[in-house]
Amino acid sequence: MNAKVKDVMTSQVVAVRRNATFKEMAARLRQYRVSAFPVIDENRKVIGVVSEADLLAKEALAADHAAIPAALTGILHHKELQKAEGVTASDLMTHPAVTVRPEDSVEHAARLMYTLQVKRLPVIDAGGCLVGIVSRSDLLAVFDRTDEEIHAEIVNAIILREFLVDPALFTVTVAEGVVTLRGAPETADLGHELVTKIRHVPGVVAVRDELAYPPSERSIAGLYF
Repeated sequence: MNAKVKDVMTSQVVAVRRNATFKEMAARLRQYRVSAFPVIDENRKVIGVVSEADLLAKEALAADHAAIPAALTGILHHKELQKAEGVTASDLMTHPAVTVRPEDSVEHAARLMYTLQVKRLPVIDAGGCLVGIVSRSDLLAVFDRTDEEIHAEIVNAIILREFLVDPALFTVTVAEGVVTLRGAPETADLGHELVTKIRHVPGVVAVRDELAYPPSERSIAGLYF
């Protein structure tokens, strides 16, 4: 199993058009209990994202610029102050939107979210049209796999079918998503590649490398996160 965005995304998406008003967006955020939603054009192509932070910025900055300390206005980017004057999704949205494709890996989506500090990403097809949305909690769903499922994939799909190695040469144990790998790989490269591959199995929290590497090779062992 190589988890893709399409495996964990939500296909029923709350989206707004570019002319949606501030009040409409605020009401929909409360109604659907989401923190952001994509902004789409008439062809359902994603053109931006409006978040609760965007709406809060308008509320905080647009009401009375005179009440904002001079030191703070100097720090705030002019674009943000100008954006706070907006009244529609087109005015307030962040664009271009950061998006992912259904075939992208869960790891890729997680890396984007972590790097950009966003809570959700619109999912688009090859034409740029909205087909779903993926949140942080969706990505964490891959860790719902049982230890038995993880063990079966490592032994059957990776060791046996991908590496063409007899699984009897290794002892694989999985506890709470932590994999311990023992055995004697034919080469150090094989052992390291095996550990790396197992690390990327959906649901694996960490890999404890307890392989007995060939004496002539330098052993690299430890806990991989």
